[in-house]
Amino acid sequence: MNTTRTGMMGFGLLTAILLITGIAFAADSSAENHTVWLSGLDLSKMTAGWGKPQPDLSIQSKPLTIGGKKFDKGVGTHADSVLYVDLRGTTERFSASVGVDDEVAGQPASIRFRIIGDDQELWNSGPMKAGEPAKSVDVSVKGLKVLILSVDPTSDGVAYDHADWADARFLTAADNPRAIDPPAEPETILTPAPAPMPRINGPKVYGVRPNSPFLYRIPCTGTRPMEFAAENLPAGLSLDGKTGIVTGKIAQAGTTIAVLIAKNAQGQDRREFRIVVGDTLALTPPMGWNSWYIHYNRVTDAIMRQSADVMIASGMADFGYSYVNIDDCWMVKVNSTDPEIGGPTRDDKGRLIGNKRFPDMKAMTDYIHAKGLKAGIYISPGPRTCAGYEGSFGHEALDAKTFADWGFDFLKYDWCSYGEKAGGDKLEDFMKPYQVMYAELLKQDRDIVLNLCQYGMGDVWKWGAQVGHCWRTTGDLGLEKAGNLPGFYSIGFSNAKHFEFAKPGGWNDPDYILIGWVGSAFTGGEGEKTTLTANEQYSYMSMWSLMAAPLIFSGDMAKLDAFALNILCNAEVIDIDQDPLGKQAKILRQTDREFVLVKDLEDGSKAVGLFNLDIVSQPLAVSWQDLGLTGKQRVRDLWQQKDLGVLDGEYKTSVPRHGVSLVRLFPNL
Repeated sequence: MNTTRTGMMGFGLLTAILLITGIAFAADSSAENHTVWLSGLDLSKMTAGWGKPQPDLSIQSKPLTIGGKKFDKGVGTHADSVLYVDLRGTTERFSASVGVDDEVAGQPASIRFRIIGDDQELWNSGPMKAGEPAKSVDVSVKGLKVLILSVDPTSDGVAYDHADWADARFLTAADNPRAIDPPAEPETILTPAPAPMPRINGPKVYGVRPNSPFLYRIPCTGTRPMEFAAENLPAGLSLDGKTGIVTGKIAQAGTTIAVLIAKNAQGQDRREFRIVVGDTLALTPPMGWNSWYIHYNRVTDAIMRQSADVMIASGMADFGYSYVNIDDCWMVKVNSTDPEIGGPTRDDKGRLIGNKRFPDMKAMTDYIHAKGLKAGIYISPGPRTCAGYEGSFGHEALDAKTFADWGFDFLKYDWCSYGEKAGGDKLEDFMKPYQVMYAELLKQDRDIVLNLCQYGMGDVWKWGAQVGHCWRTTGDLGLEKAGNLPGFYSIGFSNAKHFEFAKPGGWNDPDYILIGWVGSAFTGGEGEKTTLTANEQYSYMSMWSLMAAPLIFSGDMAKLDAFALNILCNAEVIDIDQDPLGKQAKILRQTDREFVLVKDLEDGSKAVGLFNLDIVSQPLAVSWQDLGLTGKQRVRDLWQQKDLGVLDGEYKTSVPRHGVSLVRLFPNL
């Protein structure tokens, strides 16, 4: 069965834009044909994996040479590389000689050239290596509207993938073809608005240590006002029926199955909620917000309070987002002369001091807790943080107690300057600072989730669960270089490889969700609206949810719009991330054109993500045999929250450029 997902846009959009804007497609075939060289087009529209595309020269500004043959005309670029060309309706043919430029002789280089017209592949060179003779191509493009010239890396890395479109030219009858930007995508909202009747969301299981403060705001959508109740709450807990906030302490270890109840004028919802009192926290991946990728060193107490307010007002908290986490730059900056952030870094007892933008940490966490939310903080095990503010080195025990006294529930512990003190690069050196802080956190009278931010060193996924609750598996996503695919893809591909190490209480962390308004990690500047397309944002959230990643948004809470909330707040997608079984999705299939993840869920169903990595839409499929399934399956589209029917044997659908089809398969019993 073929299905096409409503709202996901393909190449028809570009055609529509051209027509709407009044760009004519001349059809005077009687006019004399003339040549337009590719190197004469606006090459600022052509992407390159390194450097800038060069007219009539190689990417290193040398003469174009392929297999010993020199060419006077053409374009030198570097994979990944893409150029979109508006053919103006009058272009007849495109021809070129393509290959790897000889300037990389002796180095590993392997690339593939593709020519695509109106979503259909017209020509594919196959893999080409350094030293091979050029391949000639001459294709008819008559009647086509948009041509894509693509150079893709293959299997040996991209460092030397220097590509030449030599002797490349268009034959046209009238209007000259022109380079254009990739097609824009409207931000089509696929997630239905929550129903007016109550729906309880978020995790179905919750871990807490004996006698630690319990704080949980029942995530629930539906029309307010709403009344809350609970059956079989453990002794020591109480529920505020108006706010849905559960507080208290539980003295004895053990597991209790409570039932949470929400009622309003439209109806009610009931949901089992397993409370596990023991040694394990973070039984599902943490969800919340972090200040770094939008506020950087401008963060303040007022921003943190505002973000807590917005988490409630926007409805994010009703889907399970609960942590409001401050990142770097809340402390005093070492050796700073700025009176607002400089001065003594600790008091006369050695306790940390917040800078003047944070006059009272305890008052700030109290404000956050009063809303039923949790508060997170940041520091480095080194003498300084990444931004040069006071670190914890030599003060670990006191800092852990200070964080607990202030009321924090989450600690991001960032390697930063600890490299100066580590003493080596053996496994024990990578583990030591986290072992020390984790041991101190366990001594406190409140639960503090520990996030290891050390960029995957020492294969942290193999041991992170011994000393914390989630661990970064890669470098900063905000610094990841993008090619034809945005940076979150390469981070996700890397994180996905470590699926076997994720489990309740310990999660692979591929970094934050950077959508909406985000700042530049390179400059720390003010935020701008994300450049990710709509389809890429759907893919981003789908991939993180399938990977059981912490769902920590790090965009501007004050500028959340309907589309960003549509991405962040789909209850059925979040259920995949928060599934109590705690399995991370496995990689079922990965090529340069597709990525398929499958995740086993507690109820026996499976979540499947079909990710299109290509620059054009394409059909993608998964068979029951691939998934180890037999019999008919009920297939549900999670973004549109609708059933697609009962299928037998396979699921197949058309997925747009950089888009995803995220479905859940239930046995049809």
